[in-house]
Amino acid sequence: MSEGPLSDLLVLDLTRALAGPHAAMMLGDLGARVIKIESPTGDDTRTWGPPFVGEGEDRESTYFLCANRNKESLTLDLKSEEDRDVLARLVERADVLMENFRPGVLDRLGFPTSRLHEINPGLVVLSITGFGHDGPEATRAGYDQIAQGEGGLMSLTGVDQPTKVGVPIADLLAGMNGAYGVLAALHERSRTGLGRVVRTSLLAGVVGVHAFQGTRWTVAGEVPGVSGAHHPSIAPYGLFSTGTAPIQIACGSEGLWRAFVAAFGLDPDDPRFATNPDRVAHRTELVAELEAIFAGNSAEHWLELLAAAGIPSGKVRSLDDVYTWDQTRSQGLLLEVEHASQGTLTLPGSPLRFDDNLHSGGRVRHEAPPTLGQHNDAIRAWLDT
Repeated sequence: MSEGPLSDLLVLDLTRALAGPHAAMMLGDLGARVIKIESPTGDDTRTWGPPFVGEGEDRESTYFLCANRNKESLTLDLKSEEDRDVLARLVERADVLMENFRPGVLDRLGFPTSRLHEINPGLVVLSITGFGHDGPEATRAGYDQIAQGEGGLMSLTGVDQPTKVGVPIADLLAGMNGAYGVLAALHERSRTGLGRVVRTSLLAGVVGVHAFQGTRWTVAGEVPGVSGAHHPSIAPYGLFSTGTAPIQIACGSEGLWRAFVAAFGLDPDDPRFATNPDRVAHRTELVAELEAIFAGNSAEHWLELLAAAGIPSGKVRSLDDVYTWDQTRSQGLLLEVEHASQGTLTLPGSPLRFDDNLHSGGRVRHEAPPTLGQHNDAIRAWLDT
């Protein structure tokens, strides 16, 4: 594996689906050695598709490929005493163990936290659950769309009815929160020599990003609803139709609004739009007036005019457009890896860069997601050294 800021760490990834695998992949991107421990039938996401690539025994789910780069795969049946012994030997050497079983499952497999820390007092354990490890609904299974709804995010998203975010955002947030919690615990371990348990959940991830929508309720007592494609507290800030394609505009300050008015010849003294609260109160009228103007020309025309006036704006890109965009590629957000059965694959990369390294993450070279059990022999041989 390539070096990186975390190249001295060994991470055991016992997680499945997306939240835990994403957390482990974040550490792998930064150079940690990540051993993904799978059941003999593999991570559930290996079967989540279409789309798939490859045929027959070589078939791979593109879903699995999104969250498991920079890992080795070891298959263990944790109901087997022999394989539980292998896990115990790995725990002795590990810095981090990640799991997203329902509360109590790891205990029943013979690895409660007390035993993990008996084997390795410095081990940092990350536990990701659906709704938290305790409380009245701790035993509920964690699935992203359910958490988006239960955590209130869907009540804020959409136009006419609640809508889920287009990616599994509850899973991804839980994974990101878990990764930074692990790094905090590792930093603490450098002083104390002791590991600890880091806990987070899909519910916590969703509630943790309510931001100003949360304080609308906790402080102001307002219950937000779906806000569609426009900001509930700033105007104009949202999606506008033009003569060809929609564009987005963000007038986030009075200075930007004044520049906008000057660029479009609007009446600066119109009392309906004099201040941001006025514009929010009259948003429907404002949007209608602006879209009447925008209907007279193309999206490209208006984006050029907005850019010249210094107004933040942009198009709505499809993913094929995003991944072929020069700016995306300039940021190292695409990786090419060599997969054991699929050959060269292009994957979305890490959002981090270090110094002037054009590669995303902290590695010089990234490794493809593993095939099921790809590293069984190598890992078992390493354990015997």
